[in-house]
Amino acid sequence: MLREYGIELDKDSVILENNTDFQKFIIIDINTLIVFILMLSIIFFKYNHSESKKINEITKYIEEINRGNYKLNIEENTEDELSILKNELYKITIMLKEVAENSQKDKTTLKDSLSDISHQIKTPITSILIMLDNILSDENMPEDIKKDFIKDIKREIVNIKFLVESILKLSKIDSNSIKFIKKEVFIKDIINEAVKNVSMLSELKNIEIIVSGDDSIKTICDLKWQVEAITNILKNCIEHSYENRKIYINYNQNNMYTELKIEDNGTGIDAKDLPHIFERFYKGKNSSSDSVGIGLALSKSIIESNNGYIQVDSKLNKGTTFIIKYLK
Repeated sequence: MLREYGIELDKDSVILENNTDFQKFIIIDINTLIVFILMLSIIFFKYNHSESKKINEITKYIEEINRGNYKLNIEENTEDELSILKNELYKITIMLKEVAENSQKDKTTLKDSLSDISHQIKTPITSILIMLDNILSDENMPEDIKKDFIKDIKREIVNIKFLVESILKLSKIDSNSIKFIKKEVFIKDIINEAVKNVSMLSELKNIEIIVSGDDSIKTICDLKWQVEAITNILKNCIEHSYENRKIYINYNQNNMYTELKIEDNGTGIDAKDLPHIFERFYKGKNSSSDSVGIGLALSKSIIESNNGYIQVDSKLNKGTTFIIKYLK
């Protein structure tokens, strides 16, 4: 047909030249396409292999969590969907780890508390049983001796009651199961209630408690629990004070904290005992026979739970000063 228009493909050099260029162009395009497909296949294979590897890692990680192993770390800095999923799993793992540790801590606290109660009440109960046996076995026991035994039994029962209640309170504080009702209260109200609680003890030894401070000073705390903390400290001061002495309570405030000082001029605390007086069941060499060694430990826990801290300064045979600071 082209010949009818005077065009001969085998003789026309322009057509031949264009046809050859076109064939080269087609060949180049085909080769480029093949290379592109190969590269795409390699990239897809690597991506697929990488994603499969990540999925396998996540699967193994979840299996380890089910076994209770929370120590694995799969945190990543990349931003693809699987990496985001891994990071979210990592966050959940940290949360599960904390829950498991807290649960174990609660179990340990309960176990220790029960062990403490068992150990501490063993001696007074043994003492009570011995005194009861003496009363029951001796029908001719004089009344005055019998009354002394009964008084001693009552004292031991009171000590056991205080001990068990204090241990249970400490356990609740340790496990954060107590909801402190914190509100603004007058320091004088805390002190007045605590002084009332120890009034009988102070009267028995003719000890005068002198209070000084600005009546308008307030702090934020749980009134009931702070009264208990201060009461225990005052009991300690009275127990270690000589008869006919004075205990001084002073309180003041600055921009950082509210400070409360309780000072006695009693027996003081030995330097070796001083670092341990807030430890549970610790008894210094000057402790009374009725002491169970838990009152100061309870006071410390209560004060610290109400955003405060307690310090002590003491000199043997001169007296002891407790310094309590409630931070603002």
